[in-house]
Amino acid sequence: MREVDRRGKYNRRIFLQGAATAIPVVAVASSTGIGIEDAWAADATALAPATLKTLVKVARDIYPHDFLVDSYYITAIKPWDTKAAKDPAVKTLLEDGVRRLDQDAQDRHKVAYVQVPWEADRIVLLQGIEHTDFFKKVRSDLVVSLYNQEELWPKFGYEGSSAEHGGYIHRGFNDIDWLPKV
Repeated sequence: MREVDRRGKYNRRIFLQGAATAIPVVAVASSTGIGIEDAWAADATALAPATLKTLVKVARDIYPHDFLVDSYYITAIKPWDTKAAKDPAVKTLLEDGVRRLDQDAQDRHKVAYVQVPWEADRIVLLQGIEHTDFFKKVRSDLVVSLYNQEELWPKFGYEGSSAEHGGYIHRGFNDIDWLPKV
């Protein structure tokens, strides 16, 4: 039988070293008005950090996958900051779209879009703007920028391109193990 040592591997010294390095990080993040989990938005060049945070929430609501962490959605929306820096029309479209979405959320729920707690309520807000150019651009760009991340492919069961391996006929074409046998 294997003995497992259930005592903690940490001592006071290790705890204090970790705490000493965490305090400056928290201080810097809190001085910018952004939470530690949203620090990625602080390096934006054209779009406001609040706009990027809202776009991540919009991306998660348009293409919801509970098993995906936010980092994949962040990777999908980050190129919009570069596009907005190069093209003022893109910046205006994104900033105005987020502003309208936040205003609709304020009118209905008295909070900004990212603070609306229920996904169903946020979906109703998105349905209210689905005819706008902002929504159409976000949805169409996300389909490529989100699902074209190679790290995500295994999570969805996609094995990647098969052209260089002779095509799908010889590489999993008839591997349907998830359907019930009739």
